[in-house]
Amino acid sequence: MLKKVLFGLMAISGLFAIMSNGEAMGQDSGNGRNKFMLEKLQLTSEWDKTFPKSDQVNHRKITFHNRYGVMLAADMYTPRNATGKLPAIAVSGPFGAVKEQSSGLYAHAMAERGFVTIAFDPSFTGESGGSPRYVASPDINTEDFQAAVDFLSVQDNVDPGKIGIIGICGWGGMAINAAAIDTRIKATVASTMYDMSRVNAKGYFDSEDSENARHEKRRALNAQRIEDYKNGTYTRGGGVPDVLPADAPDFVKDYFAYYKTDRGYHKRSLNSNDGWNVTSSLSFLNMPILQYSDEIRSAVMIVHGEKAHSRYLGEEAFEKLTGDNKELLLIPNASHTDLYDQLDVIPFDKIEAFFRTNMK
Repeated sequence: MLKKVLFGLMAISGLFAIMSNGEAMGQDSGNGRNKFMLEKLQLTSEWDKTFPKSDQVNHRKITFHNRYGVMLAADMYTPRNATGKLPAIAVSGPFGAVKEQSSGLYAHAMAERGFVTIAFDPSFTGESGGSPRYVASPDINTEDFQAAVDFLSVQDNVDPGKIGIIGICGWGGMAINAAAIDTRIKATVASTMYDMSRVNAKGYFDSEDSENARHEKRRALNAQRIEDYKNGTYTRGGGVPDVLPADAPDFVKDYFAYYKTDRGYHKRSLNSNDGWNVTSSLSFLNMPILQYSDEIRSAVMIVHGEKAHSRYLGEEAFEKLTGDNKELLLIPNASHTDLYDQLDVIPFDKIEAFFRTNMK
């Protein structure tokens, strides 16, 4: 039972309508350019977040598209009564969560501190578009962050020279990967991060780092592809278990306490429900997302809990970074999921100072 739970958690943690510009567009006869056929998304109008709304911020739903033509849904938060062009931050994660959970809380908190923020659902998840559903991609999900920068760069109330990103859990690795390719990103915070490609290819704590172990993963996942093709549907890997086994490790209990209780449950969250497609993790076996992180010239802060099971991933990612504008912040006694939503644990003061110092 525990082995099955751990397999599901590897998928969860990294191993595994209001329209703004969503009208479908066809051939532009004026200049011959092909434009995307953009999806029309149906977005909920209710406040269905796992955190309360502050009277210090304004909120609205927005959409934007990435360069693959996937329409992304986001919540935009702006400081109430703010004027002029403000610094901006795009937020996403954790891996398998939705914008109504942790990423929305971060975006909401940073808007209270004077930033224009968006919390977005990655491609194929939540209220965002894309088909098939519930699939992750090291390329497309890095692109999702870049598309968020595209959107923020053209907003009237945003200073395009002061844009940063925050990635949480598995999207912490994606955020660092985005910073490695996108020179428009002035500062990046990776909170309680996972390197999804490393955990996919090597297992937790690199315990499956062998050619034979990877071969068996490839064999199983490719066999699943055939079954999915025959069945005309994608088998889901399962989210956090509904019932904890007696021998569940502490980090599994932490995930349960967030995703399966009123604290963090959301009906659209993959981790709270049926999880990712089983084959979603296949491409991560061959594509290390932090290959060029040592070439990042912009500022990067990695925030991790002292007691997080994932701490080693953040520490080793930090070791690869170069330059004097990089920072590793360890939060005493904090677990992995404490940095999802515990307002007395998440170091928002230091995160704000980091962005203000480096987005100049």
